[in-house]
Amino acid sequence: MQNQGTGIFKYLRGDRGIWYIMMILSLLSVLAVYSATGRMAHRYQDGHTAYYMLKHVAILAAAWVTMFAVHRVKYTRFARLSKLMIGPVILLLAYTLTVAAVNDASRWISIFGFTFQTSELAKVVLVVYLARVLTKYQPVIKEPRSFWKIAWAPLLVCGLIFSENFSTSALLMLTCFVLMVVGGLPGKYLWGMVGCGVLAGGVMLAVFALVPDEALADKARLGTWKNRIEGFVEPGEEAYQVTQAKIAVAGGGLFGKGPGNSTQRNFLPHPYSDYIYALIIEEYGMVMGIGVLLLYLWFLRRGISIARACKGSFGSYMVLGLTFMLTLQALVNMGVAVDLLPVTGQPLPFLSMGGTSLLFTALAVGIILSVSASVQEQKLGQEAGAVTGRKAVPASMKLPS
Repeated sequence: MQNQGTGIFKYLRGDRGIWYIMMILSLLSVLAVYSATGRMAHRYQDGHTAYYMLKHVAILAAAWVTMFAVHRVKYTRFARLSKLMIGPVILLLAYTLTVAAVNDASRWISIFGFTFQTSELAKVVLVVYLARVLTKYQPVIKEPRSFWKIAWAPLLVCGLIFSENFSTSALLMLTCFVLMVVGGLPGKYLWGMVGCGVLAGGVMLAVFALVPDEALADKARLGTWKNRIEGFVEPGEEAYQVTQAKIAVAGGGLFGKGPGNSTQRNFLPHPYSDYIYALIIEEYGMVMGIGVLLLYLWFLRRGISIARACKGSFGSYMVLGLTFMLTLQALVNMGVAVDLLPVTGQPLPFLSMGGTSLLFTALAVGIILSVSASVQEQKLGQEAGAVTGRKAVPASMKLPS
């Protein structure tokens, strides 16, 4: 069925609200990245201040192409694709742990000259796969054997990510937990899983408290986690980046210093990625900061509406999982920027400068829009059936094997 929109929406199917959100975030992202990368351009690109901005625009364009292409695919096809991808993703995560570390973390691998962060791919594949198995095992969801058939993938994938990217592992596991709660898994199993997680966290904190810093010196990631926790609980020299972010937020006031007038971009570590929210507040004010927050909450609201309108369980679970995952990541990034949460290193979806993170975010949004487009087609089909007096035949919701 043809899209009934006008103008650009003749070609963009799915929820218009999400398209508008992506357009606004993309525009703001270009402005913020240009301002944030000026000092880095002077240092590494001989003063070509537009270098990183143009690079970001190219990646952003690739993200939009990805989002457009994916949203034209019938969403039920992603079920079969996730089944085929979950094995290779697990192997890639295992392989990532063996490669040389970058910035004290083995998170990146290079395949055919293309370098990417495997955890970003794993996040999307895992959520789609979990939506698939939750749908498949709905008739026997209360049986004990169903729990392990559903939970093995989140536990294994998050476990492989954990050692080198704790924050990503924790946020992904929380997303999977919420999805399993919505999917109807028995509470005794889920809370048992939570209990094991709390116990593991307690053991880790005990290790940090009892083991001397010298003993953690050769364990780079453990040392980083300890420093971040201590820096959040008892701010000191380790909280330098947080201090600079707070200065940026306070300096922005209500309406900001104006585009390009940030001073803290010269002191903030990674003002174009991890702390881009603080830079936005400094330049555009708390009004814009609240506006960005409301955009992500609007995105969450649109995702919930799509999930409720979808006739198939797979589409509903997939949209809920992906929407919650991206919104949670955004809230955590903003919480870090205003010192409500410990430093995590999570980028701000569709705002931070990035490569694979931006592309896989676009992939996730494209899947959400694919489900939304299917919902719209069903609604138009029902309306057409009501006009002609014939019963509309909905699109097949059968889950691919």
